[in-house]
Amino acid sequence: MAKKVQRKLDKWKTKTWYNVETPEFISRTNIGVSPAEDPEQLIGRVVETTVGEIANDFTKHNTKLKLEISDVNGDVANTRFIGHEITTDYLRSIVKRQTSRIDNNLDVKTKDGYLIRVKPICFTVKRARTSQIKGIREVMDKIVTERAAELNFEQFIEEAIMGKLSANIYRNAKTIYPLRRVEIRKTEVLALPLGSAA
Repeated sequence: MAKKVQRKLDKWKTKTWYNVETPEFISRTNIGVSPAEDPEQLIGRVVETTVGEIANDFTKHNTKLKLEISDVNGDVANTRFIGHEITTDYLRSIVKRQTSRIDNNLDVKTKDGYLIRVKPICFTVKRARTSQIKGIREVMDKIVTERAAELNFEQFIEEAIMGKLSANIYRNAKTIYPLRRVEIRKTEVLALPLGSAA
């Protein structure tokens, strides 16, 4: 029995701990450490953090970021953004009876050629009619598609996770029917521009 434990400890001794850092546009922050015997083993590893952790803002703990380790430089593991999601308990907390929840699912292309799936969501003050829901969904569609075409990948993601994109939808859609909340529920990077490193 003791021999087995010894072997396990030795295996841990051979591992190096690497500092995992967020991409530059998400204010390059150390979000923890990850062990590996070889730096190559880290490539492709997915790590999660929250906007609240990075921004040191408790109100943003409901936004989870998914990052993938893209390369290792010395003892630093660099990551790239692959998606974000709002926590289910937060979403549940803003769903109210006798109101409408309007979901949308869009695949948009940024100015620099990234293909991103964006899932905005609107909550109305009271139950909306079918025609109003259709109108709000069209506004979501238009704003998300237009902003993606106007901005590069980093700018667009920043707007999506920091609330600027949802505020823009809110401003334009509330004229159709009063809204209580607008969120970008989820983003997911589907494809990188041609010729860019994976």
